[in-house]
Amino acid sequence: MCHPRRVYRELAVAPELAGVVDAVWVRDPPSGHPAAVHRILPDGCTDLIWAAGGLLVAGPDTRAHLTTIAPGTPYAAVRFAPGAGPAVLGVPGQELRDQRVPLDALWPAGQVRRLAGQLSGAADRAAAIQAVVRDRLAVTGPPDPVVAAVASQQWAGDLVAATAAALGLSERQLHRRCLAAFGYGPKLLARILRFRRAAGLARAGVRFAEVAVAAGYADQAHLAREVRALSGVPLRVLTGADAAG
Repeated sequence: MCHPRRVYRELAVAPELAGVVDAVWVRDPPSGHPAAVHRILPDGCTDLIWAAGGLLVAGPDTRAHLTTIAPGTPYAAVRFAPGAGPAVLGVPGQELRDQRVPLDALWPAGQVRRLAGQLSGAADRAAAIQAVVRDRLAVTGPPDPVVAAVASQQWAGDLVAATAAALGLSERQLHRRCLAAFGYGPKLLARILRFRRAAGLARAGVRFAEVAVAAGYADQAHLAREVRALSGVPLRVLTGADAAG
């Protein structure tokens, strides 16, 4: 999931977690700020989040998710690389799709209480939550490299049939692997990763017509339809632009 920038920072990922964790993020909203509703965008990822003294999992989204940030509530989280989170957490991706799930519904409650307590008392919560992932990897082992290859090829815009052939899978086998890893099939994964690429280009100031070409849309109208379908708002709202094209 993509997160708003106000009082939000992304920090360096520990080298040993490269390829498993996309980003480490923290949020430190000042206590004087009012509660605010934020739009979290689908990005192909699953997050493990510490907030308000507890741990929860934000599963892979197929649409925008609106969340309220309470005044003065700190957050620390890891955003897993696309497809990596379900394997590390030990839960099929389709069971987490569009869900926000307390970690103690997935792992033993006593273990989760201990981890949450450690994070609550940690001076460096970003390092502490990465340690949770590192310890978990010692048990589960690294995610399936085929999953990373699928994400890479779909990010590049390859057709589903070409991706399956390149990996030595049938399209049905690829679909099953994608459901378990990403929470949805390869066609929706490709749409979401293309949307993520387009949003990044638009936020960098690229004109919308050029974004459509660079991200692989048929035209600007196709881009506009897909952005609204996946985010719920026009692209200019996501970028804060009042005039672009």
